[in-house]
Formats: sequence, structure tokens, C-alpha cells
Amino acid sequence: MTTSSSSEVSRQLTRSEWVSTLPPWRRLLAMLNWRPVYDIEQETERLRIESLESEKRLKLLKKENERLAELESRLDALLLNADSSSQTPPVTGSN
Repeated sequence: MTTSSSSEVSRQLTRSEWVSTLPPWRRLLAMLNWRPVYDIEQETERLRIESLESEKRLKLLKKENERLAELESRLDALLLNADSSSQTPPVTGSN
């Protein structure tokens, strides 16, 4: 008997297809609706996929924040340099 791989999980199985992949004792429990196994496993898989996608988005946002912080520090340095070079020395009076 073959087990379902991640590629098979990516395409949504119908309930009857899913039940046919179970061992006999579990198939009987599923037929009796002992517990909503199919729905729980499908929801778990959906949440796992969403979690992975969220982690990817979080990593991208962190990289973007680092890039923006670097650009901000470079801009601050340029502005500081521009301010210091544009200041005129104080005028000394000869009285």
C-alpha cells in the first residue's frame, strides 16, 4: 500500500479517494465517522502551508527593513555631511 506524498496532498483529494488510502481499521473508523479525521488533516495541511508562506513573507519583510535601515543611515550621513560643509565659519569682528 502506498502512502500519500506531499505532491499528492497538493491536489485536493476527494473524501472517498482519501478514505481509500487509509489502512482497513482506520477506514472503518472514518466510515463510522468516529472523528472528523479527513477534515482535521486537511485543515492541518492548509494551516501548515499558510504558516510556511507567512514565514517567507516575514523573511522578505525583515530583509526589506534591513535594506531601508541601511539606506536611511546612508542618507543621514549624506545630510550630516551636507550640513557641516554648508555652514559658514563664524564672523570675527575687528573692533
